[in-house]
Amino acid sequence: MKSRSLLTQVLIVNLVLVAATALVAAIAVRANLHAVVRGREAIVLGLALVATMLGNWLVLRRRFKPLDQVISAMEGVDLGAPRGQSVVRLPPDSSEVQRLELAFERMLGRLESQRREAGRAAIQAQERERRRIAQDLHDEVNQALTAVSLRLQASIEHATPELRRELTETKRLASQAMEELLAIARQLRPAVLDDHGLLPALHSQVRGFAEQTGIHANFNARGPMPTLTPEQQLVIYRVTQEGLSNVAQHASARKVDVELSFIGRTVLRISDDGRGFTQVNGATRNGGLGLSGMRERALLIGGQLSMWSGPGQGTRVELTIER
Repeated sequence: MKSRSLLTQVLIVNLVLVAATALVAAIAVRANLHAVVRGREAIVLGLALVATMLGNWLVLRRRFKPLDQVISAMEGVDLGAPRGQSVVRLPPDSSEVQRLELAFERMLGRLESQRREAGRAAIQAQERERRRIAQDLHDEVNQALTAVSLRLQASIEHATPELRRELTETKRLASQAMEELLAIARQLRPAVLDDHGLLPALHSQVRGFAEQTGIHANFNARGPMPTLTPEQQLVIYRVTQEGLSNVAQHASARKVDVELSFIGRTVLRISDDGRGFTQVNGATRNGGLGLSGMRERALLIGGQLSMWSGPGQGTRVELTIER
């Protein structure tokens, strides 16, 4: 019984009860049990049982239908997608059905709220750690490399010609390490975003991407920029950073366009002319593109991340933030 559906269990119990009732009624009226189970009496009794169970099944199936709808809705809920409307709409057959619908909606609301709070706390902790590491790299490691470079310069001035060439090359390598270190620190925590704002930071990011990769990159902003929270600005910057990183690593593109539109709503678009990839039911076949982190960041600010791609058709990533 435990492995059967609830509807089947109720029907079996009702069948047993109806049969037992018929048997008790026959004994109560002192009917001849052998005569009952023979001839027309048996046919009438069988038809009555069948009609009773059929009517019972029709009524119970209608009453259990909202439960099936809730189960289907629960199986189809995607907590990774923003939920703007009610997930399930049940007919108001009874107060229990209405309570079930409301309880399900409240449960989803609590799950979404707790998930956002946990994700927001995790990303804030990540950004604080990025800021600390970037500060340490800039203040400590960079100063140590600067001291090494100064010592090398002093040694070059008093070295023999043969040793001078070796020391000069070592100093060049130290300077190169300093530049790479500062680039890493800027990626970890973009100071231009804190000092100059979102649009200059995106201009600098796209320009630096083009210089490092050799891919032709353009950035355009459309419309007057509304007031965005620091979290929204940081998400836009990080999604752009991750999107450009994906282009460099996976797309084999020659051109990428980054557009930030403030007309009606805030929309960030990152489009490339690369090789693209296959999508199955709207999902990417390759899960290692950092898309889950981008979607997670979008959800934390109430936004939505969408993607379109196809083999040989390039890729477009779109972040939408409603006002």
